[in-house]
Amino acid sequence: MSFMITCPICGARSIHEFRFGAEDRGERPFGDQASAAELYAHVHERTNLPGPQKELWFHRDGCETWVEVCRDTRTDLEVPPVQEDACKRD
Repeated sequence: MSFMITCPICGARSIHEFRFGAEDRGERPFGDQASAAELYAHVHERTNLPGPQKELWFHRDGCETWVEVCRDTRTDLEVPPVQEDACKRD
């Protein structure tokens, strides 16, 4: 069984219909307040911690929308809505 993603428009679909966008790291630092190091860290550094994390996936072979997914990196399974709080960033 392959990893499934639930698209809010199309329903549950195979991972093969999607393209990984990024780990959701929150708002990008903007303006004069952000240093080059902060911008670099936001764009390139990943946490890669085991457990639930929010991710952005593009439904390229379906409705062509961006989908926010909470995925457990240990099991490659989408976390049910009941456990979605586990996916929140600090």
